[in-house]
Amino acid sequence: MPPVRSSRWMPIAGWCLATAASIALSSFALSPVLNAAKTDVGALPDLGRVPAAEVAVTTTTAETPSPAATPSEQDEPETPKPSRSSRKPTSKPATTEPTAPATTGTTTRPTTKPATTTEDGWTVTTGEDGLKTYVKTFTTDGGRAVIKMISNGTVFLVTATPADGYTVQKNGSDTNLAVYFNQPGRSFIVHAQWFNGAPFVEVSEVGG
Repeated sequence: MPPVRSSRWMPIAGWCLATAASIALSSFALSPVLNAAKTDVGALPDLGRVPAAEVAVTTTTAETPSPAATPSEQDEPETPKPSRSSRKPTSKPATTEPTAPATTGTTTRPTTKPATTTEDGWTVTTGEDGLKTYVKTFTTDGGRAVIKMISNGTVFLVTATPADGYTVQKNGSDTNLAVYFNQPGRSFIVHAQWFNGAPFVEVSEVGG
């Protein structure tokens, strides 16, 4: 049993001896190079003993250039903001004056009253058309009648007023007119017509 254990550890011990020997050889080989580097570099100065003027380090900060403005920002004008104190102008509604109606070119001629004359107790007026109008009142015991005639042969009864106890009656046409004022057993007749270019009236009594 003991010989078996010693044979297991032999390789490990040999590897450790080989590694130590390689390290020692490497250190011995590099020693001349390390000594030469120390003599060339020299000892570093102590910063605590160096004057402040030699230790001060000037630092400069490079100014960062501002980005160039874009064409839209350069050309676009500033829009003025409306002032709060400004008031909106108040406008009053426009008033229109009434216009006078336009006058037409036609003028109204003043009307003239036709001239009035008297012929044989008739009141005669002449119109613009040249026709003559005749008006006359006829009075009887039976009543009173107002007759109107026109020179074209037309006959009109204007009014007929009977007396007390009489009645009135109209007969005939617009060219031959008869007006009767009647009472029992008695009558008065006014007969009117246009005859021979002139008014003609005949008053008669029947009975009595």
